[in-house]
Amino acid sequence: MGSVDLLGYRVSGAGLEKDVATVHGWIESGVRGRYFACLNPHSVAVASRDPLFRESLQAADLLVADGAGVLLAAKLFGVPIPRRITGSDLFAALTAAASWRPGTRFFFLGSNAEVLDRIGKRMRREFPSIVVCGSYAPPYADSFSEGETLRMVEAVNAARPDVLWVGMTAPKQEKWIFRNRERLMAPCIGAVGAVFDFYAGTKRRSPAIWRKLGLEWLHRFFQEPARMWRRNFVSTPRFLGIVMRELLRLKMRLGRNRQAGETKLRRR
Repeated sequence: MGSVDLLGYRVSGAGLEKDVATVHGWIESGVRGRYFACLNPHSVAVASRDPLFRESLQAADLLVADGAGVLLAAKLFGVPIPRRITGSDLFAALTAAASWRPGTRFFFLGSNAEVLDRIGKRMRREFPSIVVCGSYAPPYADSFSEGETLRMVEAVNAARPDVLWVGMTAPKQEKWIFRNRERLMAPCIGAVGAVFDFYAGTKRRSPAIWRKLGLEWLHRFFQEPARMWRRNFVSTPRFLGIVMRELLRLKMRLGRNRQAGETKLRRR
């Protein structure tokens, strides 16, 4: 199974193993500027009011369903998406696969110097066959000047990575990748947000039981209420509204089609 259409986005329904194989194929082929991103209720809600973010998600070469709400929407629309795939899932699976390709080069862009240092140390300890060819901590800002963007692009290109991991949080990271993908020499670019903190150990990912129950969002809210409240109490209702409106639109269209069909039969 390839991609399926959900709420105007082309979402992968292939499963983690095939998604990783797709990304690994980008690395082997040496193509430039392919990127993957994650679709969750918060990103759908934000993108509904941010045209550039929406375009960035729609242009992704691989978009995975990250979030219990996205899986619920898929069921409501009868769209076959087998399971949730998070940025952490992709990072772990792709890193494991890359470790069997000695010399695969990783570059980490985002977060801060401490987190990047921890990532580099852990990566070298756990995956010595992978080359951490560079990292860059941009200044914390809602957007970057052209000069700062150029410095980031030049740092990445000078390091010649096979995979550029970008951890700037959404929607900044997806929009930055979308705007600069043509200038980046990396075959694969991954927008993975909080994965940097999880892998560095500066933040703990929700325990497996919470993830299995589809309640990782609730655990993260308990951990960081000041940061996560907007996702849960603003974005979630907005996402549900988008889903309901789309269901109503679909129901009305089916009703019109049925009525048109009945009219044709009566005329015969």
